[in-house]
Amino acid sequence: MGLKQNLHNLKEKYKGTKMAPAFNAIHTFLYLPNDVTHGGTHIKAADDLKRTMNTVIMALIPCLIFGMFNAGFQHYAAIDGSLRTDVLANFFTLDNLWIGIIKVLPLVIVSYAIGLGVEFIFAIIKGHEVEEGYLVTGMLVPLIVPIDTPLWMLSIAVIFGVVIGKEVFGGTGMNILNPALTIRAFLFFAYPTWMSGDKVWVYDAVNKAGTADAISGETILGAYAQNHEVVYTIWDKFFGFIPGSIGETSTFLILLGAAFLIFTKIGSWRIILSTFLGAAVMGFIFNQVVAADIITESSKFYGLMNTVWYEQLLIGGLAFGAVFMATDPVTAAQTTKGKWIYGFLAGFLAIMIRVFNPAYPEGVMLAILLMNVFAPTIDHYVVQGNIKKRLKRTKVKTA
Repeated sequence: MGLKQNLHNLKEKYKGTKMAPAFNAIHTFLYLPNDVTHGGTHIKAADDLKRTMNTVIMALIPCLIFGMFNAGFQHYAAIDGSLRTDVLANFFTLDNLWIGIIKVLPLVIVSYAIGLGVEFIFAIIKGHEVEEGYLVTGMLVPLIVPIDTPLWMLSIAVIFGVVIGKEVFGGTGMNILNPALTIRAFLFFAYPTWMSGDKVWVYDAVNKAGTADAISGETILGAYAQNHEVVYTIWDKFFGFIPGSIGETSTFLILLGAAFLIFTKIGSWRIILSTFLGAAVMGFIFNQVVAADIITESSKFYGLMNTVWYEQLLIGGLAFGAVFMATDPVTAAQTTKGKWIYGFLAGFLAIMIRVFNPAYPEGVMLAILLMNVFAPTIDHYVVQGNIKKRLKRTKVKTA
């Protein structure tokens, strides 16, 4: 008797009990359900929630693998800066990958184990099926945190994000905020020293701080916010050979993921494109402010305001947020025009917060969470506007 049959037997044995959702979840996650339709007309499609989640995870895998190599590369490059003179020769090495394995994989395992554990507990208590929504959140969370984030800290944040960010609203499909960003927001406000500064983005920089072997892990945004010189080329920023959150550094791979999501009709190209447009417009406006000498080099805002508008799109978590966070179908706007407005404002506000918040020069998280709150309002006014237009057309025809 195979595993599928054993799980099916357990599912039938515990049918109607509190433990039924747990066995159902394991069974349906690993195998197709045994239930089939017979006769009549049915709507059949392969794009159920589980496959949708798996498609997003496939789009994230390249970012995860690259982030594991980058974790090791940034560590060794911080010790020996000469490694940056030939990035390609020194990037895809087993030493770099090993650091990624010992640092990134535990974050992934903890994220899934704690998050799905909470999902199972709520399903058993409330007697509903375990929903697949956390499959994507569990992968997103390790990709948007610093490499040295303690596992206990991540565990607390995941529990908070799943319970407060999703379950209290009714579970998957009912939350108003992106759960992964809720988890990151909790980490930022509860443990700010672990989510900003120049010691958390490179492996072992925290442990070496204050010693003779101290290394710096300053991100590009941190350098611009402090008006420091940035040594990375535009191609380093595009391909992701820079310090940052584990999965957010490579704009190239993120755009490949975006193309995959758009091709499979999972991600909204309108939201992705409008988010980049909004960020570009805000960056261009800041560039004009500097060009008009309204802001001088003595200002604490000069570094980020003077950053060329298209470079704003390559640094920080903007690209990752635009592709994998802002497009969350539950928390984003649903109407066509609403998606353009929602995405544009998310990008616009992200750069504005990035510039005016030198203590935490990354505004994507806050901008998307803010737009999550306003998404229903945007859709409401778009729908009301359409109704008024149709009423006017009706009056004209009947006049």
